Amino acid sequence: MAEETKVNGTPSQPREKKKKVLVEVNNLVKYFPVRAGLLQRVKAWVKAVDDVSFFIYEGETFGLVGESGCGKTTVGRTILRLLPATSGSVIFDGKNLFDLSASELKKMRRDIQIIFQDPYSSLDPRMPVGESIAEGLRVHTKLSAQERYDIVVEMLARVGMRADHARRYPHEFSGGQRQRIGIARALALRPKFIVCDEPVSALDVSIQAQVLNILRELQRDFGLTYLFIAHNLSVVEHFSDRVGVMYLGKMVEMASRDDLYRDPLHPYTQALMSAIPIPDPTLKRQRIILEGDVPSPLNPPKGCRFHTRCPLAFDKCSQEEPPFKDYGDEHYAACWLLETGEKGASKITPDKIAVRS
Repeated sequence: MAEETKVNGTPSQPREKKKKVLVEVNNLVKYFPVRAGLLQRVKAWVKAVDDVSFFIYEGETFGLVGESGCGKTTVGRTILRLLPATSGSVIFDGKNLFDLSASELKKMRRDIQIIFQDPYSSLDPRMPVGESIAEGLRVHTKLSAQERYDIVVEMLARVGMRADHARRYPHEFSGGQRQRIGIARALALRPKFIVCDEPVSALDVSIQAQVLNILRELQRDFGLTYLFIAHNLSVVEHFSDRVGVMYLGKMVEMASRDDLYRDPLHPYTQALMSAIPIPDPTLKRQRIILEGDVPSPLNPPKGCRFHTRCPLAFDKCSQEEPPFKDYGDEHYAACWLLETGEKGASKITPDKIAVRS
C-alpha cells in the first residue's frame, strides 16, 4: 500500500503517486449562522460542511454525490470562494485560495470556473448570450471587441451552436441550449479547473447525454479538471474517474469509480447503490430501505452521523466519530465496522438486518 501523507490528521494523497494533484481540499468547514431576535444575534449554526478533505488529480473528473442537503454544492462554491469558508484550506495549483488577496484571486479566477445547475437563472435575461460569454474576457483580458467576438463564436461552435446565436437572448433558447451557453461561458477563459454543479439535473435524459458528451470532449481537448457534483449515481458512474460520497456535511467514502461501484464499503453508500435502476427488467437488485429522516444539520447526531439510520449501528457509532482512512488502493471510508478488520463487516445483508431488528 502506498504510504500516506496527512493534513491535520486527515489522510491526503499518497506520496508515491506520480499524478499531479491540482486541487487539494483540507479540513474544509462551512457553517451558516441562524439569527433571531430584534438584534439578529446568532442563535445556532447550520453545519453544512464539517471537516471535509479530498484531492483531485490534474485532468480527472472527481464526482461528488449524496442526498439533497448533504453539502456537496456548498463544497463547490466554498472552494471557488463564492462563499467564505469557516475554516480549512483549498490548495489550487500550489496556492492556498483562502490566503489570496482580492487582486491575486482575480488573476486566479481565469483558471477556475463554474457551470451552474440552473440554466435559466444563471444567464442575465437582459443581455445577449454573446455578451454573457464575453463578460469574463472583458474583465480578465485586454482583447479587442473583435477578438472577444471571435472567441465567443469559437466557444459556441465547440458546444454545438451557431455564430448567430450570440445575438439572441436567453429566453429564445431551450434548457439544453442554455446549459451549452453556460459551458461556453465557463470555457471562454480556458480555465484549468471547472466546478460542474449538477449541470444536467434540470435537463431531459436525451439532452443530458449530449451535454455530458460535450463536457467529455472538452476535457479531452483542453486538459480540463472537473469537480462533478450530482445526485444521479448512474450519471456519476458514467462520467467520473473517482467518486466521493457525502452525508450530512461529512465525507463518508471516497474511491475510484470502479472500486466504489463494485465494492462499496460504507453502509450509506451501499444503500445509495441499491437505489440505482437496472436497465434489464429481468434482473432485480436487493433494495436497502433506510428508516427515518436525515437529521438536521443544525443539530447533527454525535459520533457517526449516519448511525441514526444505519441498520448495522452499534454503541460505539453513537459515541465516537469514525476515522476517515484508506482501507487499501485509495479506498477511503469512515465506519467503525471497518476497524474490526473482519471481511464484510460493514456489508448490509438481510441476515444482519434480521438480527438487529
